Amino acid sequence: MPNNKTDNFLKAIKKYAKAQKTAMQGEVKQLKTERLKEAEEKAQRDSERLIKDKLQEKRNQQTSWLATKTQEGQRELFVERVKMTESIFGKAADKLKEFTETDAYTQKLSDSAKEIAGFFGDKACVLYVNEHDLGTAESLKQFFAGSVEVKADKTIKIGGIKGYCADMAIIADETLDSKLEAQREWFIENATLSVL
Repeated sequence: MPNNKTDNFLKAIKKYAKAQKTAMQGEVKQLKTERLKEAEEKAQRDSERLIKDKLQEKRNQQTSWLATKTQEGQRELFVERVKMTESIFGKAADKLKEFTETDAYTQKLSDSAKEIAGFFGDKACVLYVNEHDLGTAESLKQFFAGSVEVKADKTIKIGGIKGYCADMAIIADETLDSKLEAQREWFIENATLSVL
């Protein structure tokens, strides 16, 4: 009998050990499954975050590249517009210089002198003209009631008259240069220059 009790006791221990082993294997298997699932989920989140970060980085690079290209394009467009404007106004200045060789220009000088003379009245003034117009400008003194001195002005590149009255502290500018320059601002604002 004692042997039977020992055998039963050993059987019970083996049975308990086997049950414990099976339970532990189940727990290990479940733990392994849970850990594997957690690892997969973490890998999925990390992958999504990495993809999102890479996409954002690429988007930022593309945005930066696009902004740079846009600025370069705008700069090139601005330079081209300036060149076009300078070309147009250079041609206009050439046409005005051709105009200064005509009788109509001599009449324009007389009309400008009359206008300036009417503005200054009998006050003394100085008339500034292009060196090319010095001979003609002397005859323009007749339109002035006050004393008039005629001087060449190197800033007048095209032609016309500029009158200065010290008593009134006023300059009356009837030069073709200033009229052309006044048109430049209007042209820049209103010309729809498109560069293809």
